[in-house]
Amino acid sequence: MISKRKKIQKGCWLTGMTLIVSFLIFFYVSTKLTPPVPKDLSSLKLQRTRIDKDFYVCGNNWLKKNDHGLWELYLEGSAFERGVINGKLTKDLICKQEDAFVEEINQIIPSGFYLHFLKYLVAWFNRDIDKNIDPEYLLEIYGISLSASEKYNYIGPNYERILNYHAAHDIGHALQDYHFVGCTSFATWGTKSEDSTLLIARNFDFYVGDKFAEDKIVCFINPDKGYKFMMITWGGMIGAVSGMNEKGLTITMNAGKSEIPYEAATPISIIAREILQYAKNINEALTIAKKHRSFVSESIMIGSLEDNKTIIIEKTPLTTTMFSSDTDFIICSNHFQSNDLKNSDLNKQNIKESSSLYRYNRVLELLNSYPKINVINATEILRNRLGLNNKNIGMGNEKCINQLIAHHSVIFKPAQKIVWVSTNPWQLGEYVAYDLNKIFANFKGLKVKTEIITPSLTIPSDSFLLSSDYQNFLKYRKYKQLLVFFIKNVRYVQIPESLFAKFISTNPENYLTYMLAGEYFQKIKNYKKAIFYYNQALTKEIATFTEQNQIKENIAVCFKKISND
Repeated sequence: MISKRKKIQKGCWLTGMTLIVSFLIFFYVSTKLTPPVPKDLSSLKLQRTRIDKDFYVCGNNWLKKNDHGLWELYLEGSAFERGVINGKLTKDLICKQEDAFVEEINQIIPSGFYLHFLKYLVAWFNRDIDKNIDPEYLLEIYGISLSASEKYNYIGPNYERILNYHAAHDIGHALQDYHFVGCTSFATWGTKSEDSTLLIARNFDFYVGDKFAEDKIVCFINPDKGYKFMMITWGGMIGAVSGMNEKGLTITMNAGKSEIPYEAATPISIIAREILQYAKNINEALTIAKKHRSFVSESIMIGSLEDNKTIIIEKTPLTTTMFSSDTDFIICSNHFQSNDLKNSDLNKQNIKESSSLYRYNRVLELLNSYPKINVINATEILRNRLGLNNKNIGMGNEKCINQLIAHHSVIFKPAQKIVWVSTNPWQLGEYVAYDLNKIFANFKGLKVKTEIITPSLTIPSDSFLLSSDYQNFLKYRKYKQLLVFFIKNVRYVQIPESLFAKFISTNPENYLTYMLAGEYFQKIKNYKKAIFYYNQALTKEIATFTEQNQIKENIAVCFKKISND
C-alpha cells in the first residue's frame, strides 16, 4: 500500500516537474527576441576616436558636449550603420542611462521578488514586440545594443533590453499611473503668432529621477532614407519624443489615460520616429500613425510648415483620429479633445482625476494674456510656476505648467528651421538655438570641436535661479526625499518634529508638504497630528482627485483609530 502511494506521489511529482519545465521552455521560446541579421557588417570595424575632452568621432559621425551641458550627436548612413556608430559614440552614456533607469526602478519597486515578477511580465507583454516594429528600426536598435553594458544581463540580453526599453514609457504609465509623464504643449500661427508663422513649444515632463535627465542628447540624423531631422533623446533611445525634420514638420508627444495593454504593439516613440523621418505634412503624418497599432493612448502633436498649422493626432490601441483647432492656436495636455474620443469613459475619468484640464486652462489663460506670441513669450509660458489667476499653488505642483521636473523643454520655429532646447536645471537654464540648415550643411564630418549653436539667439536663464525661492525649492526637494525615506522606514528611526516646520517653510503653498507630514505622523500613530496636517493639505490646491480622496480616507482612518483607543 505504501509502495503504491509512493509511486503515485512520485508520478505526480514527475508530472508536475514536467509541466513546469515545459512551461519554462515554452515561456523562453515565446519571449525570446532574435536579433535581425544585417546585410552589411562593415560598420563593426569602425572605431571611436577621442579628439578632445567630451568630443569623439567615428567616420563622418561625431559626439560632443557643448559649453551648456548638452550632448550633441551627428549620425548618418543606413539603419544598422547608424545604430552601430551611435552605440560606439555614446556607449558611456548608454551605460550611465541604464544605471539611472535601473536605480530608479529599484527605488520605486524595492521588492526583489516583485522586480523579478515584473521582468517576466514585461517579457510576456513584449514577446511579439519585434513583429510590430519596422525592420529598419530593429536594425538600428540592434546596432546600438552591441555597445550596451553586460552587467544587466540578469535582466535580459543586450538586444532584448534595449528593445524593451523603447516600450518602457508605454507600459509604465499604463500599468501604474506613476505620473512619469504629465506634459504640456501648445502652438500658435497666423494671427496669434507675432510673425504669423508657426511656433510650437513644449515641456517634456518625463521624470525617472534626476540622474536620468543629466545627459540629454540633441541628435541630428542624416539617414539614407527619408528626411534629415533632429530630436532630443538619451543614450540607447532611437524613438522620438520631441523633434523637427528638414521639411519643417515637428512632433511632440503627450501621454493619455490608458487601459493596461495585454499584448505587444508598436511603442509610441517608434511611431513618432517614423513620422519624423518620413512625413513632410499633416496627411502623411496621419497616414503613418494609422498604419500602426499602439500599446497605449497618446496625443501626438504635429506642427507642419507646409500646412502652416498644428494638429493633434489622438491615438488609442483601437482608434486613431485627429483634432484640429478652429483658432490660430492649439493646446495639448494629457486628455483628448476630438469628437471621436473626448466623450469616452476613460477620457472623462482622466479629466476628472488628473491635472490635465487645469494645465490646459492655465495655458489658455496665459496665451490670452499676450496679443501675439513670440519665442520669448513662449519661454515665459513654459517656465510659468503659478496656477490659474496667477495663484501661488506651491512650487513643483503638478498643476503648474512648469512642474520643475522637465527632462527637457523645446521651442520650434519651422519656417526658420530653428530649434531652442533648454539647458539644466529643467527649463530654467538658457535655451540654446540650433539652425538645422546650417548644421546639416556645415557640420558633417566634424574634426575640430566647434560650437554649433547660434549664440545670438540664446534665450537667457530664468531669473528665478537667482531667487531665495529657488534655494528654498532645492531644500524642499532634499527634505521631501528624506521624509519619504523616513515614512518607509519609520519602524527603525524617527525624526524630530522641528524638521517639519523647516520642511513646510521651504514650500508652504504646496499640498504635498502637509500630505507627507500627515503620512509620517499616521505611520508613528500620532493620529491627531496626522489629521492636523491632512486638513492643512486640503486647504491647498491638490494636483489630482486621487490624492484628494486619499487624504480624506486617511483622515477617516485616523479618526477611527482615535475612537478605538
